[in-house]
Amino acid sequence: MLDERKRKILQAIIDDYVSTAEPIGSRTIARKYDLGISPATIRNEMADLELLGYLEQPHTSAGRIPAAKGYRFYVDSLMSTPAISENDVMLITNWYQTRARRIEEVFQETAKIISRMTRNVSLVLAPQFGPAVFKYLQFMPLDNSRVILAIVTDTGYVENKVLTIPEGLVFDDLHRIAERINRRLSGQALEHIRSSVFHDIRQDFQHDRAVFDTLLEVIRQSIAGDKQERLYLGGTAQLLAQPEYRDVKKVKDLLSMLEEERLLCDILHTKESDGVVITIGGENKYSGIQDCSVVQATYRIDGQVVGTVAVLGPTRMEYGKITSVLEFMHRHLGDILNRYRL
Repeated sequence: MLDERKRKILQAIIDDYVSTAEPIGSRTIARKYDLGISPATIRNEMADLELLGYLEQPHTSAGRIPAAKGYRFYVDSLMSTPAISENDVMLITNWYQTRARRIEEVFQETAKIISRMTRNVSLVLAPQFGPAVFKYLQFMPLDNSRVILAIVTDTGYVENKVLTIPEGLVFDDLHRIAERINRRLSGQALEHIRSSVFHDIRQDFQHDRAVFDTLLEVIRQSIAGDKQERLYLGGTAQLLAQPEYRDVKKVKDLLSMLEEERLLCDILHTKESDGVVITIGGENKYSGIQDCSVVQATYRIDGQVVGTVAVLGPTRMEYGKITSVLEFMHRHLGDILNRYRL
């Protein structure tokens, strides 16, 4: 157990790091948080917290950052979960009223709402109500020589792949290629896209066959599989805005994991207890997300658990706010869905 002073210092470090993504030193804590103790005392307490495994020091000259053990103690013992505000409730209610017309759209919009409110990747696991529909594909620049290809359906991003821009092409060329494919496939159910359609599209790619073959493979991966459940994703592009994912390899590894729909479904099935469950860092059994946290909650229709809502992101996340959002969805999503089933 930590004494009161260590608890206050740990909470200050976590609150500050979640907000700034920068290591924090003893002088900064003394100046910003008015704990009534000197920087020297704070520094000694931080050293103790590091020895106990609650903090890490990324560089010898830098301040400290929370370790996974620190986040776990914070979530279990220090975190406050503010009630979702009336403004947020109104935002959610209006969002569904103006954007959702079918039950499938409720899941799609739920993923968008959660990702927007939490600024992380959202996942909504839902029963299968109908075939997925191709909306569009797009390229997102990653650096000077690579792009992220995303295939987008009515459920959100289902396939992502990092590609090297072929020699002789520029990003504008890829944008034109995406426009040609989108004109051919937009609005079609994935299961109805046949080989003959790909043959017709291939005629447009006389000089870009390598690009076409890669696109074709990613689209085929999206089509493959007869799914009993559907996974709706939101906020995938927000990964690029997180400081933790300035490292291209980290982005590529996480995007590769997000391509594995079956794996993501398994992750969401592992903890189907009632209420919100938070899994931090190495507590995740899948290696691809062991530097991430997953916050998830089930939802019910007619008293039966039918799906899961979740947020996935770096361990540096606003656990209290995310918990309050998912608790609201846990309590109310079933009622929202029932309105669209009637």
